[in-house]
Amino acid sequence: MKLPLLAPMAALAAGTALFTVAAPALADAHMEAAAPTLEEVLAHERRDGDRARDQYRHPAETLAFFGVEPGMTVAEFSPGGGWYTRVLAPLLMPAGKYIAFNTDSDAETYPSREREVRANAWTETFKNTVASGMGVEASAVTAFEIDEMPEDVAGTVDRVLIFRSMHGLNIGNNADTVLKAARVMLKDDGMVGVVQHRAPEGASYDDYGARQRGYMRKQDVIAIFEANGFELAGESEVNANPNDPANWPNGVWTLPPVLATGANDPKRSEYMAIGESDRMTLLFKKAD
Repeated sequence: MKLPLLAPMAALAAGTALFTVAAPALADAHMEAAAPTLEEVLAHERRDGDRARDQYRHPAETLAFFGVEPGMTVAEFSPGGGWYTRVLAPLLMPAGKYIAFNTDSDAETYPSREREVRANAWTETFKNTVASGMGVEASAVTAFEIDEMPEDVAGTVDRVLIFRSMHGLNIGNNADTVLKAARVMLKDDGMVGVVQHRAPEGASYDDYGARQRGYMRKQDVIAIFEANGFELAGESEVNANPNDPANWPNGVWTLPPVLATGANDPKRSEYMAIGESDRMTLLFKKAD
């Protein structure tokens, strides 16, 4: 399944948008609530701009299925604009640890010099943004590219979470590298949680594996994990959307939130009514 290399780190350019609430307010909240519940984190004002998407992303149900709890050490791959970071960091950091990691920026190909510069600066930008939003020192935030993984991270992580990124890893030939890094990070009983846009039942690999549409076949995701020493431990339909036929000419980006076909598309209202994509939610453990 070796395919042309893309630039999966492009989404990380939005690091400054990770937190939108002033740091002092978050610092006070951080000090007052040493171990917030997930319900408290989801209800916090820092998520006022995120909450509309809960109906599609189901953060409470998804994290419950993955077994994420305060006090754990959880690593999120390619946090992008920080939607899940604004849930995970406040939930974990008082008593546990939140880690962000990404691919090796030096090994990527970029469409512009500007994109390359942003990608290369991601680690420090991300640390500073999360630290400011949480009201902590940047040294309290762990973020790295997989070729620079700190030695003390190995064997300490309870969960690695990969949200809607497997298609980019697959098409960019980075899946094996990221999953090998995940195995190094994870405790013996650690697991990997995956949410991924799902191709229709019976779809061919030529249509949904050999070209980028955002959707993937479940058997291909499982095969990639098995090739890297994992086995499927469970699956959930919590992020399923039966109204999404997942066969759009412009791929998953046809639907919200991207709506790539433009404001003048006569089918825009149809896309809005469907909502975000149909997604599989899978949990993997290290194979015996």
